[in-house]
Formats: sequence, C-alpha cells, structure tokens
Amino acid sequence: MSVSRIESTFARLRENGRKALIPYVTAGDPDVESTLAVMNAMVVAGADIIELGVPFSDPMADGPVIQRAGERALRNGVGLADVLAIVRRFRSLNQDTALVLMGYANPIEAMGRERFIEVAAAAGADGIIVVDYPPEESVEFAAAVRAAGMDLIFLLAPTSTAARIAQVARMASGYIYYVSLAGVTGAGHLDLDDVLMHLAAIRAHTAIPVGVGFGIRDGATARSICSIADAAIIGSRIIQEIEAEPAQAALRVGRFLTEVRRAMDTTGEGAS
Repeated sequence: MSVSRIESTFARLRENGRKALIPYVTAGDPDVESTLAVMNAMVVAGADIIELGVPFSDPMADGPVIQRAGERALRNGVGLADVLAIVRRFRSLNQDTALVLMGYANPIEAMGRERFIEVAAAAGADGIIVVDYPPEESVEFAAAVRAAGMDLIFLLAPTSTAARIAQVARMASGYIYYVSLAGVTGAGHLDLDDVLMHLAAIRAHTAIPVGVGFGIRDGATARSICSIADAAIIGSRIIQEIEAEPAQAALRVGRFLTEVRRAMDTTGEGAS
C-alpha cells in the first residue's frame, strides 16, 4: 500500500527535526470563499496538515466557540457536499498539504459510508476523523478508508482505558489525536506532566505519531506541547480569530499561525 500524504508529511518533519502544526477550521465559517482563503493562509503560515470541520447541528464534543462556527456555517447552508467541494478546490491548487475531514457520523450516514469514502478520496482528502464512531464499531469502516488511500484518525482522552488505547493503536493510521483535557474543545488549561504521562501510555502500544489538541492557545503552549508530542492541533483559538474580524479572517489566522510556527520551530527538540 502506498504511503499516505499524512504519513509522508510526518516522515519529512521527522527527518528535519520538526513537529507538525495542525490547525482546524470549520468549513463555511464565515463563508465558503473565506474558508478557502483561510486554508491557503494556513499553508503560507506553515501548517503541515489542515483539519477541515464538517458543520453539524449537534456537535457534542465541541465547545461554544466551535459550536458557534458550525451554527454560522449551517445558516449559510453548508453541508457535507459543500465541504467536499471545498476539498476539491483546495486540492486543485495544493497537492502537498495534507487535509483531514473532521466531523460526526450523521452526515456520513446520510450520504452512505461507501459513497462518502469514494467521494472524499476522489476530492483529495487524506484523513477522516469521525468523533462519534467508536473504534469497536469501526473495523470495516477503517479498512475501507485505508483501502481508498486515506487514514482514519481516532481520538483518545485522559479517560481512555488501556483497552481502548490498545484497540485504537491497532486500527489507527496517520496519527492519533490526543485530547489533552477531559471535556469539550476550548476548555481548561494544559498540564504538561499529565499529557506526558498519557502520551507514554499511548506510545507503549504504537509508533504512530500522536498530536495533542484542546487547550493550545498560543505559540508558547504549542512549543511546550511539541517538546513531548509529534504535533500541535489548534482549533478554538483559530475560530476566535475568525470571529473577531470575519472580513479579515485569512489575514488574522495567517498572522496568528505564523507566530505559532515560529515558536514551535524554536523548541530545540527533535521529532519524537
């Protein structure tokens, strides 16, 4: 099986002693054209992988900031088909930056799993995160995603049991998304020692890269996380930049991520 764009991205970063910057944006917030502009600004600022959120009416794992983004996108009429169209447009101009679709089961089930995988792969997606697909029920889906040349990325949390970690380690590809806080996105503050302990438990089961998200607010926290993790994943803080001045969304996000990238690259730590 060929190496995915996500795998090759982490391999290249490892060779260069760098860590992955993975920003998140909700598709369609504040509108479709702004989303594409924000994604392009992310690339220029140094993003290695982009997580593109699929708007959903009941985003149970998202905090109020990303919930508001989803609500704005849904008011704009943006659904899964529109998100896949954004992927196609982005990919037509960028063949290098890995792109991960992040969302919930309902829109996928409405389209049909097989059809979704086919269309997502054809559009140029590299990975999929389905927040509410438990690994116990995702064996066939994971195999189909991998057969289409994409990675299925799972979330683990501080509350994940050893059995759940082992199961995710067997099924995951691309990277594992470690949720650093128990709760919803945008909450709390990072306890680096606690994150380190949980990353050690995950790495006891797998060599797949582990990215850390939830609670990364600036370059300093991204740099701290990247001293122990393979990637910094940033979502709510980016949405706040978009909310602050929607007409200048791309400019604000690009400026913010440029500072984060600079801080990450001064960490002095090699890739794990």
